[in-house]
Amino acid sequence: MQTYKILLLPGDGIGPEVMAQGEKVLRAVEAKGFAKFEITHSLVGGASIDAHGVPLTDETLAAAREADAFILGAVGGPKWEKIPYLLRPEQALLGLRHELDLYANLRPAITYMPLTDASSLKREIVEGLDILFVRELTGGMYFGEPRGIRTQEDGSRIGVNTHSYTSHQIQRVARMAFEIATQRSGKVCSVDKANVMEAGKLWREEVTELHQREFPNIQLTHMYADNCAMQLVRAPRQFDVIFTDNLFGDILSDEAGMLTGSLGMLPSCALGDVRPDGRRNAMYEPIHGSAPDIAGQNIANPLATILSIAMMLRYTCDNVKGAEAVERAVIHVLGQGLRTKDIHTPNCRLVKCDEMADAVVAVL
Repeated sequence: MQTYKILLLPGDGIGPEVMAQGEKVLRAVEAKGFAKFEITHSLVGGASIDAHGVPLTDETLAAAREADAFILGAVGGPKWEKIPYLLRPEQALLGLRHELDLYANLRPAITYMPLTDASSLKREIVEGLDILFVRELTGGMYFGEPRGIRTQEDGSRIGVNTHSYTSHQIQRVARMAFEIATQRSGKVCSVDKANVMEAGKLWREEVTELHQREFPNIQLTHMYADNCAMQLVRAPRQFDVIFTDNLFGDILSDEAGMLTGSLGMLPSCALGDVRPDGRRNAMYEPIHGSAPDIAGQNIANPLATILSIAMMLRYTCDNVKGAEAVERAVIHVLGQGLRTKDIHTPNCRLVKCDEMADAVVAVL
């Protein structure tokens, strides 16, 4: 078996709790013979600020570069909200994305059959839902320049963020969306605001041109972001691959998370280009955030972290059998009626964070 270097970055809030459960699953995957892992740990976010004064140290960044993949728990919390913006825990996440050029964010939103009734929408709307968001991750509003808050001549203040994209930024992640669609239903919906934003107009033009040149067999549609938000709660099963920019992808994929029952069920990965050595920079993380209000109570849902490990097996280890084994284990446990607090419904058994992970490991 090939050995993969995996860096674990637990972070803040519930991050250490779900990461501990994820590590159990990594060891179970190893025991089943799907892969071998050389696991290391490092601080990031608020935990790194407390220990080193910065959210992301050069040493942690170097370790992330050296790893075959790294798994992030969560960053941020009220403890660090009053420190300067550029030193806040969230800058660690943005820094890792930017420095490792992790430009393509994959966020599946799947309504597993046992959780259909945990969704905020009716069963007939979400049953069988399986959407994959492909989100551009290193451009747009979050990274554009100029940015900042400044005082004007009249004494009033103005906040500025720049939404900008280049042809290269758009086309490289669009290509990944089209390539992934060839392995699914062959449908891509590209989401923008081309009607009111020049960057959106460029987005639509570049996606259309790439589609015509390289992927004519893929069914491409375009949709404005506000309409997409509405359609996700009206008829979400019309979508397969939703491809969009950094800001809209952040918002829309979180919206879709509630269709599945809970953000605690949503994994994600962020990928860069394949490097000359054949490896691809890759970060895997649950999208639920640090949830400081429940941190330390052993009630967080570890399934998004566990499903992120399944994504790692698929995209970094190229081990589809291992990924499917983890996913089947999660579905089996849900089918047994085990639920953490965020997805609990009547007639189900309420379990703690560690109990849920132990059940997945037992099935594996």
